[in-house]
Amino acid sequence: MFITDLRPRRRLAALAGLAILLALAGCASAEERPMETVTHVDLPRFMGDWYVIANIPTFVERGAHNAVESYALDPDGSVATTFRFRKDGFEGPEKVYRPRGYVIPGTGNARWGMQFIWPFKGDFRIVWLEPDYSSVVVARAKRDYVWIMAREPRLAEDKYREILAFLERIGYDPARVQRVPQRWPASAAP
Repeated sequence: MFITDLRPRRRLAALAGLAILLALAGCASAEERPMETVTHVDLPRFMGDWYVIANIPTFVERGAHNAVESYALDPDGSVATTFRFRKDGFEGPEKVYRPRGYVIPGTGNARWGMQFIWPFKGDFRIVWLEPDYSSVVVARAKRDYVWIMAREPRLAEDKYREILAFLERIGYDPARVQRVPQRWPASAAP
């Protein structure tokens, strides 16, 4: 039986159901593509300040300047996180968020659940990490958001281009990645 053989009301319901199934299939396919993480993250070494060099921003991060993500390992194994930035300019109001990270066992510490609102945990995957822990890329299986971060407020242009090429290889659209403005006087860095 074809959709055209149905009565108008049932035809509309069948079309709506088909549209929902197609939309769900499209959403699932992005998450089904495997996304490899780094093999191992030394958590104590990973802790500290990371400057957000570029990202595909969440709604909270739009207009962020001088964005810094700071991590501290708590005794229970969770990661106290402080994300701070200036909104819409270097002199804009400071915004501070304090999500909590939970390392997923058996992942070499490279996959976390990041909890902004209880009980929901967002996907957090460390997919790039320089051996000297100078830069990192945090991604999501949905490939909707990504963060390029470094220990210094600037990243060498060749390294930035290398990371963008890497992101494209793992399924991101590098044209969506936006640089986060960073300008720090020597005495004002976190």
